[in-house]
Amino acid sequence: MKFNMINQEKFQNKMLCICNENVLFEIIEDIECDWGSHTVIQCPKCEELFSVDCECPAFQNALKLSKSNNSLFSDFEKSEYLKNAHPK
Repeated sequence: MKFNMINQEKFQNKMLCICNENVLFEIIEDIECDWGSHTVIQCPKCEELFSVDCECPAFQNALKLSKSNNSLFSDFEKSEYLKNAHPK
């Protein structure tokens, strides 16, 4: 799933991070891994990086954020995120 398929505004609102801090994530476009490039978000508190376009072993899984932020991803977005995952 490409980042532009996701409503970018949802990442411009404060969310609960896995570090239990309510933060405004920084959006970082075009960061590379061994399999290509991604758009990621970064927590300003714990500095963890989350790939928001597809699951990638180089970054945290953005679906972890949906456990504390229920409306972050639709079921379709979750499915596409996992379907386009990089190998582990």
